[in-house]
Amino acid sequence: MLTGNATSQPIGHYDFCQIHSSECGANRNAGPVEMTPAKWSLVRSVNATVNSTIKPMTDKEIYGKDEVWAYPTTAGDCEDFALLKRRMLIQRGFSAADLLMTVVRKPDGEGHAVLTLRTAGGDFVLDNLAADVKPWFATAYTFVKRQSSYNAGRWVTIENGRDLLVGALR
Repeated sequence: MLTGNATSQPIGHYDFCQIHSSECGANRNAGPVEMTPAKWSLVRSVNATVNSTIKPMTDKEIYGKDEVWAYPTTAGDCEDFALLKRRMLIQRGFSAADLLMTVVRKPDGEGHAVLTLRTAGGDFVLDNLAADVKPWFATAYTFVKRQSSYNAGRWVTIENGRDLLVGALR
């Protein structure tokens, strides 16, 4: 996944950072993680556990507000699922620089949040709408922006390779 310039932080993430400031600062970016079979097993286990234990509900249903980013205990929406997966993987030894909150558009145009795992073998998506952890390009999403690997409180654009325009003179 190619990232571009700095961009706006989602308002829900900004509010989250006001409460959890220790999770929204500079990261030591040592480069993408080298994955092992044990690490893949852990990633798949965390993805499956969170997807099966958290009940999908909108922020409006839970908090009476349109946009709240929070750690879910029993219910949450897409970014809550991703935040919990991120926290669990950091607690199990993954670098915050390799676990990036990411904003995408679903094929129907609706906004959605997923967790991107940066690995030496490419970027992978942990998604509450999918059981499998997939390479980012194997999803049907249009990628918009994600946290910077250098600073969890900063966001960068994503240069989506699928949106390239190709022209020919003949």
